[in-house]
Amino acid sequence: MSHKTIHPESWLPAKGYANGMLTKDGTLYIGGQIGWDADKTFVSKDFIGQMRQALQNIKDIVEAAGGQVTDITRLTWFVTDKQEYAKRQFEVGTVYREVFGKHFPAMSMVVVSALVEDDAVVEIEATAHLA
Repeated sequence: MSHKTIHPESWLPAKGYANGMLTKDGTLYIGGQIGWDADKTFVSKDFIGQMRQALQNIKDIVEAAGGQVTDITRLTWFVTDKQEYAKRQFEVGTVYREVFGKHFPAMSMVVVSALVEDDAVVEIEATAHLA
């Protein structure tokens, strides 16, 4: 097999998608993570709360694959409200560092009209390279 599905043990099963796919060369592709927890319950309706949870989900998937946050090389953010993101930059930075420390991979942000889950206001996907 050329890849392995990565799914943190305590999480409810993913249906119709994988949270993470680890290739034999050590590349970990992490599907878009939103602001819900292991039980698929939104932790907050607020941008910062959902952002924190999405980042924590990414961290959990990387760790389930045997890696660490510093293995993450790319993040792509999808946000539904550009102004909300912009006006809360200080909080964004603070929460980001709480979860990821001072590790800053290549990042992109895309403003979208909506996300698949109606209550989601941010979705973040990632790529990591595990040794």
